[in-house]
Order: sequence, then structure tokens, then C-alpha cells
Amino acid sequence: MSVQYTDQTHKSQVAIQKFQQGEKMTRGTGFEALSFTHRQLDGLMDPLIMVDHFTMTEPTFGPHAHAGISAVTVLFEDSTGSFRNRDSLGNDVELAPGDLYWLKAARGAVHDEAPTPGSRTHALQIFVNLPSDQKQDAPSVQYVSAKDMPVIENPGHRVRVMTGKSNGVVGATPPAMPFTILDITLQANGYFIHRTDPGDAAWLHVIQGEVEVELDGLRQQLGNGVALATRGANEIRLLSSKGGQIVLLSGAALREPFAQKGPFAMRDIEQLAAVISAYEAGELGSLD
Repeated sequence: MSVQYTDQTHKSQVAIQKFQQGEKMTRGTGFEALSFTHRQLDGLMDPLIMVDHFTMTEPTFGPHAHAGISAVTVLFEDSTGSFRNRDSLGNDVELAPGDLYWLKAARGAVHDEAPTPGSRTHALQIFVNLPSDQKQDAPSVQYVSAKDMPVIENPGHRVRVMTGKSNGVVGATPPAMPFTILDITLQANGYFIHRTDPGDAAWLHVIQGEVEVELDGLRQQLGNGVALATRGANEIRLLSSKGGQIVLLSGAALREPFAQKGPFAMRDIEQLAAVISAYEAGELGSLD
């Protein structure tokens, strides 16, 4: 399916925002998720294509391919055990609670992830679109351990800077393009302020508890099972009277058309068909 993003920033000088309801999804007995896709938001989620907020307790999907995107796995600290990630580049790593795995799939790679026996993984799976001029790059992987992530900690909040930057604190640099992932915990009556770079879009989702979002002075409650996408906000203030946890994803919108089928998102229909054929022919590699 081809998608052309609509540039809405000319409509107003104030922040553009839309709420997004997650779709409940289950697979077998060991996987449940809230799924959010770009089709719900008319381009406002750009550069994100999909985010799944999931819990997994047993192998579910098996080996599968990605192309034209970065597939990012963000583990929350309340996960238990480990989450094994393998890919056709030869990586085989067991993620611990709080870790991050970033697969820049580009022209194509095969991937598998599953909790080890007895483990419970609470995480996000994020599909970040790649610019058209990077979709044919060689695939690459970045692993970031929780212990290597800088933390912003003050009375009222604790923020893990998983990638990107906030408040002068710089985390890991993704292998594709600048992108910020913040795991934010607010204490009762706590607040945190994040200032976006000019032109960046932001996507926010409450993981647990209660959080209010204030965009350039306009405050609103962000309910359970809902995400908020915004572009043009200079300042994002997060507040909680009872305490809560929220994720903030932020990066520059690409505003490029693309053709998508499942985990493939290529420049156009022809490029999409080519990568699907390559996968079916076994040309994207294997986990053997």
C-alpha cells in the first residue's frame, strides 16, 4: 500500500496533535499487545510506522524478515528473565530488563526474538521508517545495555535516555538517523519537561499509572490504551498526581511516500515487490 504523508504544519503555528486508540492483539497463549499504526493518524506518526506495546511469555512469531525500516525492541525494567534476539547478521544476544536492540534492516535481514524459558518480556516493538536513500543500505545492528543508558533523576521524575537526547543528556546514537526514546517515570505530583528540536514529531503513550500531557500550555489527560502524536510543540510537559510511566518517541518527520506490506516498507511498489521476491528466494539471509 502506498502512503503519501500530508504536511499539516502550514495549518497553524500551534502544535498539531491527534489521539490514537491502540488495537488489542493476542497471539496464542503467550503474547498480548496494544498495537498502534501510522494509518490511524494521516502522517502525524511519521517517521513511525508501527508501535506494539506488548507482553510475551513464550515464543510466538518465529524467524521473520524486515526491510526498509528499523525494527527496535525496547525492554522495560519490570521484565523478568531475558529476551533472546537473533538475526541473519550473526548476532545472538539475550536482552536483559531495560535493554534496547535496534535492527536497521535496510535492504533486508531476518530476525527472531523470544523470551527464554520462564521469562516475561514487557516491551515495545517499534518500526521506524528509513529515508528512501537508506532503504538499500547494508543492514546493521546496535545493542544498548540498560547500564549504559544515562538517567535523568530529580525529585519527581526518573528518565532513561535510551537513545537521542533530552535536557542536555545524550544517549546512544541510532544507526539510521537521529531519534529519541525516553522511558519516563513520574512520582506522585512529579513532572518532567522535554523540548523538541524544530520540526520533530513526538509520540507519547502511557505504560502504566496516570499522566497528563501539556503542549505549549494546553493540558490534557492521556488515558490508558491511548497514544498522542504531535508535531510543532516546542515544549512537552508531563505531569502526574498519582504517579505513572510514559514513553516519548521523537524524531524528524520524513514526509516521503512509501509502499508497505507487513514488516517491509520500501520506496515504491516496484522496490517492495523486489524485496519480497528476494526474501522468498532466501536472499535476505538466515539464522542458521
